Amino acid sequence: MTKIAAPLAAALEAKGYASLTQVQQAVLAPEMAGRDALVSAQTGSGKTVAFGLAIAPEILNGTERLLFADVPLGLAIAPTRELALQVARELEWLYAEAGAVIATCVGGMDYRTEKRALDRGAHIVVGTPGRLRDHIERGSLDLSGLRAAVLDEADEMLDLGFREDLEFILESAPEDRRTLMFSATVPAGIAALAKDFQNDALRIQAGGEAKQHGDIEYRAYSVVSRDKEHAIFNTLRYFESQTAIVFCKTRANVNHLMARMSNRGFQVVALSGELSQQERSHALQSLRDGRAKVCIATDVAARGIDLPGLELVIHADLPSNSETLLHRSGRTGRAGAKGVSALIVPQAEFRKAQRLLQGAKVVAEWGNPPSADDVQAKDDERILTHPTLGPAGEEAPLAQTLIEQFGAESVAAAFVRLWREGRSAPEVLTDVSAPPAAKEPRPRGEFGESVWYTLTVGHTGRAEARWLLPKLCEAGGITKNDIGAIRVQQDRSFVQIAKSAAPRFGDGLTVEDGIDMVRMEGEPSLDRPERPRRDPRPPRGDRPVREERAPRAPREDRAPRAERPAREDRPARPAREKAPYQPKPSRFVEDDDAPRAPRPARTEREPFARRDDAPRDKKPRWKPEDRVQREDAPRPRSTGFKSHGSDDKPRSAGFKSHGAGKPGAKPRAAGFKSHSGEDRPARAGFKAAPRDARDTTKRFTPPKKK
Repeated sequence: MTKIAAPLAAALEAKGYASLTQVQQAVLAPEMAGRDALVSAQTGSGKTVAFGLAIAPEILNGTERLLFADVPLGLAIAPTRELALQVARELEWLYAEAGAVIATCVGGMDYRTEKRALDRGAHIVVGTPGRLRDHIERGSLDLSGLRAAVLDEADEMLDLGFREDLEFILESAPEDRRTLMFSATVPAGIAALAKDFQNDALRIQAGGEAKQHGDIEYRAYSVVSRDKEHAIFNTLRYFESQTAIVFCKTRANVNHLMARMSNRGFQVVALSGELSQQERSHALQSLRDGRAKVCIATDVAARGIDLPGLELVIHADLPSNSETLLHRSGRTGRAGAKGVSALIVPQAEFRKAQRLLQGAKVVAEWGNPPSADDVQAKDDERILTHPTLGPAGEEAPLAQTLIEQFGAESVAAAFVRLWREGRSAPEVLTDVSAPPAAKEPRPRGEFGESVWYTLTVGHTGRAEARWLLPKLCEAGGITKNDIGAIRVQQDRSFVQIAKSAAPRFGDGLTVEDGIDMVRMEGEPSLDRPERPRRDPRPPRGDRPVREERAPRAPREDRAPRAERPAREDRPARPAREKAPYQPKPSRFVEDDDAPRAPRPARTEREPFARRDDAPRDKKPRWKPEDRVQREDAPRPRSTGFKSHGSDDKPRSAGFKSHGAGKPGAKPRAAGFKSHSGEDRPARAGFKAAPRDARDTTKRFTPPKKK
C-alpha cells in the first residue's frame, strides 16, 4: 500500500480513523500511482476521503506544507450544492495540517464573495458544474495549472444534463492532468465520458456492486391509497429514529407532506430545489443540530448528503428506476451502521415495486405498515427503557414530595401522559394482503431424447401452439412435460415428443377430424428457403439515361381546345327542396314551446338625404366684425397698479386686454381692478397698500378670523 502523506495521516488519526475502508485502500494501491481511475463503490463507503487521499501526491508534490497558490492545483466537481459543500468540509479537515486553502463555487451563493476567495488563492476548488463554468467564462477561475480533477457522483451529473458543462470545464484544463471519476454505479454514459476525458483509466470496483447495501434492511409496506400518508406517520412513530428522511417525487408533494406533518407535531424540515441555498443550508444544519428529526426531500436535493444518525429512509413516492432506489436508500446504513429503507406501496404499484427491487438486486420483506397497536406497544417499551427512570439524584426530595402528595400511581400516570403529549397519535390503518412473491422463471434444461411428429395443419388452418398442446395431451394421454417444442409452419406443424411417451402415438394417429399425426425420421428442417439472389445493380455510369421530354409547343401553336357547351345547354340540376324555417328557441323566453308572434314585414326606407341638403338649426358662426369695439376714452386705474388694458402703458398696435369692453362683463368690487378695469367692493378687513409702500421681502399673512 502506498504510504499516506504525513499531514493527511495526522488528520486521519485526529479524526479517529483506526482503519481505512475498502475503497480508500484501493485508491492507495501502487498501480494507482499517477493514473486515471474510474471507481465505483457503494454509498457511505468513504469516497470523499478516498479521492482526497488519491490526489494528495499531485497536490502536495512531496512537501508537507503548501505555499501560496496563484492558480488551483485540484478541482472537485459535485452535482448538487449540498454535496459540494459537504465535500469542501471533508477536504478542509483532511488537508488542514498541510495548510491547504479550499474555495467553493456553488450556485445560489454570492458570486463576488467566491471571486474574492479565488483571487486570494486556493489550492483546491470545489463546486457545481454550472457555477464553475460561469467563473471560467468570466475569467475569475484559471485552470491552467490544474494537476488533478475529480468528478464525484458522475452518473448523477449526467442524469441532470451537465455533460456539456463537464466537457467545457475539462477542456479548459491541461491535458496532462489526472482525472478521477467516482460513482455508485457505472452506466453506459459514464463509460463513454471516461473514454473521452481519461487516458488508460484503471477500473476499480470496491466492495462489489452486487453486495452493496448489506447493512440496510428493506421493507415494503402494502397500503390502500387513502392510507398512504397515515402509513408514513406510523412508520416514523414506530422507529423513532434520531434522523429520518422521506423522499417525494415533486416539490408540490414535499410542501404538502411537510404541512401535514407539521400539523401533527413532527419536527420536520424540507429540502427541495425551489428553496434558496441559505434555506437549504439552514435545513441541513437543523438536522445536524438535532432541532429537526425528519427531512422531506426530492431526489435531486438530497443526492449524496450525509446526515448523522440517519437510521430510516421512507419512500413516500416510489422512485423511477432501481438506481434511484439504491441512491435513496444509501443515505442510511453508512460506514457500517444499520438502517431501514421502507417503501410505501399502494395496491396499484405492487408490480412496479417488485420490478424496482429485482432491478436493484435487493430482497424486501413484504407486509403491512405498523398499526396503531404496534406503535402503542413500541411506545410502552421505550417508556420502560427511558434513561430518566434511573436512580433519583438531586430530584429525590421533590420526587418524595410528589409521591406523598399525589401517590406513586398518579405520578407515574403523569409521566406517561407527558411522554405521549409531544407525539402524534398513531393512525388506524386498513389491512391489505401483501402481493404474491414474484415468480422466478423456471430454468428449462435440455429436453432429452425425443421423437418428432408432423401434423397436417398449420397457419392456414389457424393453428397455434397453445391450441395444439391440450389436444396432443388428450390424444396420447400424456402431460405437457412430455411435449417439447411445437413449431407451426404455413401448411403443417412439427411436434417434439419425449422418447418415453412416443409409443403412445406409435407411427401416427388422428388427433382430430382433418388433423393427422405422422412420425418422422430425424429432425425437421425449419430453415427458411433462401431467396434467389438479385443481380447486382449496374454502376451509375452504365445506367441508361432517361430520355428528355420534348418541350411543349407554344400556346398559339397548340390545337384549339374543344368548346364547352353553353350553360343553357347543360342539363339543369334537380331543384332541392328546402326545409321550412324553424326558429331557434330564445334563452330569454321561459316557455320555448309557446308560439311566437310573426316578425313584422320590412317597410321601404326613405332614400338617405345628403348632409348638405339637411336643414341646420345651429347658431350662426361668430364673425370678427360682430366684435364690440372698445371705447377710446381711458378708464380710471388705481394707484400703483396697471392692468393689461390700461392706457398708461404703451401697447402694441392692435393689442386688446383680456376682458375690456366685452358685452356682459360682470361688475367688479371696489378696491380691486380687474383686467377690464371695473371696480369691485373690497373684502372686509382688507386694504390694498400702495405698491411703493409694500414690503416685498415679507410674505403677506391674512388676518386671523375672530
